[in-house]
Amino acid sequence: MARYKINIEYDGTDLIGWQENQQGPSVQSLLQDSIFKFCGEKVDVYGAGRTDAGVHAINMVAHFDLEKDQNPETVMRAMNFYLVNSPVAVLNCEKVDDDFHARFSCVKRHYKYVVLNRSAPVVLNKNRVWWVPQKLDLEKMKLAAQKLIGQHDFTSFRSVQCQSKSPVKTLDECKITKNGDEIIFEFSARSFLHHQVRNMVGTLVEIGMGKDLDIDKIFAAKNRSAAGVNSPASGLFFVKADYATDVD
Repeated sequence: MARYKINIEYDGTDLIGWQENQQGPSVQSLLQDSIFKFCGEKVDVYGAGRTDAGVHAINMVAHFDLEKDQNPETVMRAMNFYLVNSPVAVLNCEKVDDDFHARFSCVKRHYKYVVLNRSAPVVLNKNRVWWVPQKLDLEKMKLAAQKLIGQHDFTSFRSVQCQSKSPVKTLDECKITKNGDEIIFEFSARSFLHHQVRNMVGTLVEIGMGKDLDIDKIFAAKNRSAAGVNSPASGLFFVKADYATDVD
């Protein structure tokens, strides 16, 4: 038995998300199918994050076990051979210790969200940004974003379907930058609530539009209806996962 860690990228546009179910193709099911076609083993693939339908990943980490010891390069090439016509690709594969877990060993997760802020509609980056034609006030959004940093009760920013035991999370980073017509939101934390990032972005964008929303009052309300809209999944990217064993 050997444990393998893989780094993958995917376009979530036509996927139902990370989690395998009967409603359509998922990242997990595509990876598991490629492994089965390669070596005949039925395995469970565990990811660092469980992204929703339409959400993308630049460098998602996952792991799985194989009964038969295989060369990591062979595993990566074989998986990519069977994934070639899918929206998923394996970027790297390596053997890891049996106590490594892509989800539970992760100490920090990084996401980014991209808003295309221009009057012209989206063409080249369709399904990879949130198109907001109304001009946004960048400074107002930056000021509001700073209030999200730290440990808070994020009840107002979680999905009503969120199954997390506690709404209290610590947001380590919330940065907003502008690159041409794109406004990029970057978030880092050990873990996030369901829809937390998309709800924070939706709230910040509404503040940028001039809507009277106060972050402190939203926190105090502990009610999803107090915050802004849930931004579309298309603009969200899982960027990377950090582990205690990582060496800078």
